[in-house]
Amino acid sequence: MKQVILGLEKLLANPNEYLCGNTLGLVVNQTSLTSDGQSSIGQFYNNKSFKLKTILAPEHGVYGVDQDMALVADETEPLSGLLVRSLYGADASSLTPSPSLLNGIDNLVFDIQDVGSRYYTFIYTLANCMKTCVESNTRMIVCDRPNPINGVTIEGNLVEKEFQSFVGQYPIPNRHGMTIGELAILFNECFGIKCDLKVIPMEGWERSMWYDQTGLPWVSPSPNMPTLSTATVYPGMCLIEGTLLSEGRGTTIPFEQVGAPYIDAETLAKTLNKENLPGLFFRPQYFKPQFQKWCGAVCRGVQLHVTERNKIKPLVTSIVLLSSIKKLYPDDFLWRKEAYEFVNDRLAIDLLYGNPTLREAIESNTLSINNLESVWEEDIKVFSLQREACLIY
Repeated sequence: MKQVILGLEKLLANPNEYLCGNTLGLVVNQTSLTSDGQSSIGQFYNNKSFKLKTILAPEHGVYGVDQDMALVADETEPLSGLLVRSLYGADASSLTPSPSLLNGIDNLVFDIQDVGSRYYTFIYTLANCMKTCVESNTRMIVCDRPNPINGVTIEGNLVEKEFQSFVGQYPIPNRHGMTIGELAILFNECFGIKCDLKVIPMEGWERSMWYDQTGLPWVSPSPNMPTLSTATVYPGMCLIEGTLLSEGRGTTIPFEQVGAPYIDAETLAKTLNKENLPGLFFRPQYFKPQFQKWCGAVCRGVQLHVTERNKIKPLVTSIVLLSSIKKLYPDDFLWRKEAYEFVNDRLAIDLLYGNPTLREAIESNTLSINNLESVWEEDIKVFSLQREACLIY
């Protein structure tokens, strides 16, 4: 198996090639490791050629222990003794670091593993840090890491401006097929941030690779992203968050199963398998979430079993699943209405999808996957032109 050399390792091996000045801050979490499992915090803190002055942490915290949408408090990092500043606090303003946090800092290094889906908030933490670097005159350094679900496949529509949020801050598809470094270039050049950006590429990564082909250890980027299998279905199954169905949070296989007490598991599995969706099959499933939606109740539904990961269309799959449940249980199926990612005036499903057309089609029983995909094709054409100019590999 080919061993991918990470951007982080290239930075640590030759910092003078990439850094300006001698002070730096880190935007990291538990995924910021070398290929042999060494924490970047310790590596930077112990390096005498520069001074580590601050650490910033994204959603879930610097060690990834907090659940989704949970307030993350500032804390002391034990390796360095530095105060970790949270970029996921009590309100939307907390999502962007204050320029004062970067006073006297020449370089801000971002090294966090992404999962390849536009809903995943780490990529917008990156973008928000880039914006602050413009104000503070700090160099933004992004250590590139693999897109775990390959850098080729694109699926989905673009987020409309009035539905942009922390799960869709820019017009990119649900599955974008880019690395974190390439996204940084996209944000900087196409979406107008224009910071002093330095992306440190990987060596040995190929666009067709899945994470288990890189030779790198999988570290869960967040509490409900335990495996590569989770990431594989996430570009579609995250839509379940916009409903009152359980997406499997509070179980050991979040996003790979969906259910609610009112569903007949056998009927739902049979209905979905008749659709002959590519790359997977559905199995009747029973589970009891230990927290979040339907906590302590037995949920009946399905588990997704991926059989050919290069053929699966996770967004199509999840839309068919939502539509099928709505048709089978029209009086029980409900959308999530409470505030979602600091937004309380638009429904979560509309924020996740990027506009209200999916919800409206499901509600009116007029859903056509062919019609949706034709819209996606036009959106992907627009995106692909921007994307092509930002690709590193």
